[in-house]
Amino acid sequence: MAGIVNYIKESFGELKNNVSWPTWPEAQSMTILVAVFSIIFSLAIWGIDTVFSKVITFYFEKIIG
Repeated sequence: MAGIVNYIKESFGELKNNVSWPTWPEAQSMTILVAVFSIIFSLAIWGIDTVFSKVITFYFEKIIG
Protein backbone atom coordinates (compact mmCIF):
# COMPACT_ATOMS: atom_id res chain seq x y z
CA MET A 1 0.00 0.00 0.00
CA ALA A 2 2.88 2.37 0.72
CA GLY A 3 4.09 1.85 -2.84
CA ILE A 4 0.83 3.15 -4.26
CA VAL A 5 0.87 6.23 -2.02
CA ASN A 6 4.49 6.92 -3.00
CA TYR A 7 3.62 6.50 -6.68
CA ILE A 8 0.75 9.01 -6.40
CA LYS A 9 2.95 11.54 -4.57
CA GLU A 10 5.68 11.22 -7.20
CA SER A 11 3.13 11.54 -10.00
CA PHE A 12 1.77 14.80 -8.58
CA GLY A 13 5.32 16.09 -8.12
CA GLU A 14 6.12 15.22 -11.73
CA LEU A 15 3.00 16.99 -12.99
CA LYS A 16 3.66 20.05 -10.84
CA ASN A 17 7.39 20.50 -11.49
CA ASN A 18 8.34 18.88 -14.82
CA VAL A 19 5.33 19.30 -17.11
CA SER A 20 5.09 22.48 -19.16
CA TRP A 21 1.42 23.37 -19.18
CA PRO A 22 -0.04 25.46 -22.02
CA THR A 23 -1.40 28.90 -21.38
CA TRP A 24 -5.18 29.36 -21.27
CA PRO A 25 -5.39 30.84 -24.81
CA GLU A 26 -3.22 28.00 -26.16
CA ALA A 27 -5.45 25.42 -24.46
CA GLN A 28 -8.57 27.04 -25.91
CA SER A 29 -7.20 27.16 -29.45
CA MET A 30 -6.01 23.54 -29.25
CA THR A 31 -9.43 22.46 -27.95
CA ILE A 32 -11.15 24.20 -30.86
CA LEU A 33 -8.68 22.63 -33.30
CA VAL A 34 -9.34 19.14 -31.91
CA ALA A 35 -13.12 19.70 -32.04
CA VAL A 36 -13.00 20.88 -35.67
CA PHE A 37 -10.84 17.96 -36.81
CA SER A 38 -13.05 15.52 -34.87
CA ILE A 39 -16.12 16.84 -36.68
CA ILE A 40 -14.36 16.68 -40.06
CA PHE A 41 -13.17 13.11 -39.52
CA SER A 42 -16.56 11.98 -38.22
CA LEU A 43 -18.25 13.43 -41.31
CA ALA A 44 -15.70 11.72 -43.55
CA ILE A 45 -16.27 8.37 -41.85
CA TRP A 46 -20.04 8.86 -42.04
CA GLY A 47 -19.76 9.60 -45.77
CA ILE A 48 -17.58 6.57 -46.47
CA ASP A 49 -19.94 4.38 -44.42
CA THR A 50 -22.93 5.68 -46.36
CA VAL A 51 -21.25 5.01 -49.72
CA PHE A 52 -20.19 1.49 -48.71
CA SER A 53 -23.68 0.78 -47.40
CA LYS A 54 -25.26 1.81 -50.70
CA VAL A 55 -22.71 -0.18 -52.72
CA ILE A 56 -23.27 -3.32 -50.66
CA THR A 57 -27.06 -2.91 -50.83
CA PHE A 58 -26.89 -2.47 -54.61
CA TYR A 59 -24.59 -5.50 -54.95
CA PHE A 60 -26.86 -7.80 -52.95
CA GLU A 61 -30.00 -6.57 -54.74
CA LYS A 62 -28.38 -7.48 -58.07
CA ILE A 63 -27.31 -10.92 -56.82
CA ILE A 64 -30.59 -11.84 -55.12
CA GLY A 65 -32.73 -10.45 -57.84
